[in-house]
Amino acid sequence: MAYTRRNFAKNIVAATTAFSLPAFAKAGTGNKMKKLKIVCVGGHPDDPESGCGGTLALLAAEGHDVTIIYLTSGEAGIHGKSFAEAASIRTKEAIAACKILNAKPVFAGQVDSEGTVNNEWVKKIHALISNEDPQIVFTHWPLDSHKDHQSASLLTIQSWVQTGKKFELYFFEVCTGTQTMGFKPTDYVDITTTKEQKKNALFCHTSQNPPGIYAASDCNHGMMELFRGIEINVPAAEAFVRMGTALSW
Repeated sequence: MAYTRRNFAKNIVAATTAFSLPAFAKAGTGNKMKKLKIVCVGGHPDDPESGCGGTLALLAAEGHDVTIIYLTSGEAGIHGKSFAEAASIRTKEAIAACKILNAKPVFAGQVDSEGTVNNEWVKKIHALISNEDPQIVFTHWPLDSHKDHQSASLLTIQSWVQTGKKFELYFFEVCTGTQTMGFKPTDYVDITTTKEQKKNALFCHTSQNPPGIYAASDCNHGMMELFRGIEINVPAAEAFVRMGTALSW
């Protein structure tokens, strides 16, 4: 694999090359990039946006197809609302966010806070991912305090195994320290040019107190972007762990 962490951190062209094998990073002859299929699997509406929205926006801007699979519709996420009411509100918020990121939303159908990993759901998530035929997949880091995040991650890992590890698998972080735990990045993406686009997508989730997600003491994605940027000497970055490189499973 033509892969260097230094190039990965510089810009989206280098990041796209770093994500992908030479066989599908180039389209035939010349320097034209082949269009890639990108999938992100998140536990709830707002997780993919906050965890890797800047990277998804960069990849979409390069002309790649981006799909976000939401494991649940956030049914338990609005105090005072029924599950059906909350799901309707949060689904609309996710669709609006995906429009900003230039991504296609897909809703898997699990119920918020009832994250399930069993044979039935392994098949369902594998089918949803396989239907997109991706070269790159993002999902939650499996060591997380929220079981829906764990479920999304484990189901995605199972799909990666069942495909014969044919796609590149990357884990993102959310609310590091309070949710994501023990996260040691292997890769970074400079999101300086899409930071505001990511923030605008996140702020579509008005029911979830986006200022709190972005700047609260217990879930500060603004600070996370700044810190990850400092680590690679850019204004803002997102960090990832690449499956199969730094990890030994």
